[in-house]
Amino acid sequence: MSTTALEFRKSVEKTGAYVLDGLKGLGSITLFGTRFLYWLVRPPFRIRLIFEQLYFIGNKSIFIIFLSGAFTGMVMAYQTYFGFKIISVDSLVGPVVALALAKELAPVLTGLIVAGRAGAAMAAQIGSMKVTEQIDALEVMGINGIQYLAVPRIIAGTLALPMLSSIFLLIGNIGSYIVGTKALMIDENLYLSKISEYMLVEDILQGLIKSFFFGILISLIGTYFGFQVEKGAEGVGRGTNLAVVWGMICVLIFDYILTSFLVHIL
Repeated sequence: MSTTALEFRKSVEKTGAYVLDGLKGLGSITLFGTRFLYWLVRPPFRIRLIFEQLYFIGNKSIFIIFLSGAFTGMVMAYQTYFGFKIISVDSLVGPVVALALAKELAPVLTGLIVAGRAGAAMAAQIGSMKVTEQIDALEVMGINGIQYLAVPRIIAGTLALPMLSSIFLLIGNIGSYIVGTKALMIDENLYLSKISEYMLVEDILQGLIKSFFFGILISLIGTYFGFQVEKGAEGVGRGTNLAVVWGMICVLIFDYILTSFLVHIL
């Protein structure tokens, strides 16, 4: 066999191995999601654990959401103003920023922030319990690991993301309003009237629906990679990294999928 043919064969084999690994991973996380749904509706319902995770994912993320939302709104106001001023439509700064925040920036940036913070923490916590055999100890005591560890985190993540996205949207619009009316000297009444004219409930609902699905994805991926951890501390680090990377990738991919679907029904 010639060298060129051998190299081509190796490249095909490598590509095939990547595809098979991807399909195996997709099947594995689908089975994990199925097991989550099974244990979701079976007692006992661990309400206390859900509230603990809501506090961890939601309350402890408020500061970074507040900071990100404020500066995102302010920067968007500046950039939009100087672009619109060229064509003399700077009065539309308010509604354009509000619509961008409601439909895209608030849910997507909130999802990315939570994936980097809470998604990583989920994988690290569960992964550490896996390598120290604490999950095995739970099973010995008759407690299912997915029901005890994954279900509360996924429920909390699903509930927390829309709330955090709403905070991001509110703070972003406040930041945009302050910059637009105080720094860029847009008339306050004109700024607010244009927002009320162009901003609809459907626009806010679109962002909330997106953040709901982002919450499911991020927490499902974070817990999944936590349960997949092997090989001690090195495995915990790898699982945490994969949870963050795939959480962010899925947020961006599903943002497009959900947008293309929601624009036709809302």
